[in-house]
Amino acid sequence: MSRSPSVACIGVIGRNNNPLHIALFPATGQGHEQHRDKLEYSFMLNSCLDIFEARMPSKTVGHDFGLLHALDERIAMYGWLTNTGVKLVIVVDMEGRTAPTPEAGKTAILGLRNSDLAPAFQALQTAYIRLLRNPFYVPDEHDPKLHKGRGSLQITSPRFINEVDRIGKAWLPGMTAI
Repeated sequence: MSRSPSVACIGVIGRNNNPLHIALFPATGQGHEQHRDKLEYSFMLNSCLDIFEARMPSKTVGHDFGLLHALDERIAMYGWLTNTGVKLVIVVDMEGRTAPTPEAGKTAILGLRNSDLAPAFQALQTAYIRLLRNPFYVPDEHDPKLHKGRGSLQITSPRFINEVDRIGKAWLPGMTAI
């Protein structure tokens, strides 16, 4: 039975490098789910921040940063920067799920192209824009510099959280839209 890439984690990181939302997706297949450690993935997301900063002068905002780094042959992190300075990170597990078709299993061997994740990043950016358009959502409440003890630093919107979960579960290499 061949394996196919899947999203292991989606991180939404604020412009001040504070985590706004972290969604984990279990590895699936062979009749069981392998759950992921939130602390481990928080460290992985944090390790991407230096790469964003190093590439910032040469990249414009609202842009695909591509592969940030690969931890090993199985786990790789890809990034996107919104025009508000929010960073979106998708951690891909190259063997995260049972391949739906034999052809899909070949992607784990060949690797991903940056364009494979573009639909997921575009869908995440759209979900974030919808969140910003909500009159009851105040982005400054999630800014640690302006927080002053009120509210939560995490995004708590059920609609946004559900959309992130949908994107993470629906993504497959080669998709053109999510």
